[in-house]
Amino acid sequence: MAATTFQPTQSAASPNLTGGRVDELRALASGRAATLATLELRAMMSKARWDGDAERDELIARYLAPKRPEILSFVNAHGFNLAAADPAFRRHLLSSDHLLRDGVGMKIGMSLHGLAPGPNLNGTDFIPQILAAAAGRKVAVFGTKDPWLADGAAAISRQGCNVVAKLDGFQDVAAYVEAAKAAQPEIILLAMGMPKQEAVAYALRAALDHPCLIINGGAIVDFMAGRVQRAPALVRRAGMEWAWRLGLEPKRLAKRYLSGNPRFLAHVAALRLSAGR
Repeated sequence: MAATTFQPTQSAASPNLTGGRVDELRALASGRAATLATLELRAMMSKARWDGDAERDELIARYLAPKRPEILSFVNAHGFNLAAADPAFRRHLLSSDHLLRDGVGMKIGMSLHGLAPGPNLNGTDFIPQILAAAAGRKVAVFGTKDPWLADGAAAISRQGCNVVAKLDGFQDVAAYVEAAKAAQPEIILLAMGMPKQEAVAYALRAALDHPCLIINGGAIVDFMAGRVQRAPALVRRAGMEWAWRLGLEPKRLAKRYLSGNPRFLAHVAALRLSAGR
């Protein structure tokens, strides 16, 4: 008996996914993805708005009294640009329990959308204030690399915190989860930069079962270790620390600021225009 060869057939009820129909479906999917991105970016900006119901010390006290693992994140113009291009990162930021505005770029963007930007609670200034208020508490430091990791952890210890774990920022997620479960820190400071630290924070919150504050701190450990020089106070008050840092590290930061700032303003303008439709 001759072997029968079965050929796939097109069901009468199935669409003919060829040519223009494929292009049409791709365009539809792309349009839906763009709409979702727009909604998520608006929600992220709204989440970072200042509600005005608490002073800085009250905020710190609130953050240091979590009932479960909670994530504190910061969003600046660079982070907003990354979020616009990276759906996973955008959702990690949006899922943060607390999201704070960082920098003059976000102040401009939020003001254009009628959102109260509030004070500039950038992580470089605000995180050391949180740590100072957390004297005596157990802290894990995950990020950067030695000698900056060791020096930064020592600076945190000098503020009165008990550093119970530290790992460089080049481990896989499982290593941070394992270290946090073993040490049971009350504060986990992540200093890996965007978007890795936000992904690690998201995984830690899902894996841990003890109350703790997980802080996405960017270059904070490098700052505390003295690796990165702060701008003079006058420059910081003028909202121009980004220009100071660009002058110190032009090769690394030129793309972030010289092309990133106009791109951020373009994103803000596009969101504003779409909101008016």
